[in-house]
Amino acid sequence: MIGVVDYGMGNLYSLSQALRRLDQTYIISDQAEDLDRADGLILPGVGAFKDAMRLLHEKHLSTYLRTFAETRPLLGICLGMQLLFDESEEGTLTKGLGLIPGRVVRFSGVSEKGRRYKVPHMGWNTLTFINPNSPLLSGVKPDFAYFVHSYFAELKNRGTLVAAADYYGEVPAVVSRGNVYGMQFHPEKSGAFGQALLRNYLQLACRRSESSACRKEKC
Repeated sequence: MIGVVDYGMGNLYSLSQALRRLDQTYIISDQAEDLDRADGLILPGVGAFKDAMRLLHEKHLSTYLRTFAETRPLLGICLGMQLLFDESEEGTLTKGLGLIPGRVVRFSGVSEKGRRYKVPHMGWNTLTFINPNSPLLSGVKPDFAYFVHSYFAELKNRGTLVAAADYYGEVPAVVSRGNVYGMQFHPEKSGAFGQALLRNYLQLACRRSESSACRKEKC
């Protein structure tokens, strides 16, 4: 079973619809005791980094998510991916979950050649696979994904980069470190390509789980 973290800032409808299309059993909750039944978690997010971290702290989920990721897979989507990093400069400098080294920064809006470009980065963009051996990319070919974001991750360790998009420079699109995974785009809105990536994560969570529930149910 998959747990979807409901801390008040996630696009739960589109994600739950995607999980249903994949015939995936799941729960949506903001309670650690409920989420702890899951073989893997998904941390969605839409909105501001500082507000999201405040809500995670208030709901006593920030420490729980760090502990969960020590033994089971955790996937962050969009803002949820950004929350995985050390800190964000959005608004005021705010500490994140610290699960992947790096800082979240705003697109400058000006290219290296002085050309102004639109912020947010919104729409379809092709991914380039940096680490094609990642289990998230198993059996998948590079394709278009749907992005909506004004901030992106500056990585401290390039070894955490799985796939990237080009938007006036390299934008980390898929990252991973240990049991922690992130997608800057919305896989639930990225058609068959996004669905394939989500399926790979679900299969990964099932394989890494030793629970009898995962062996008996479609995980």
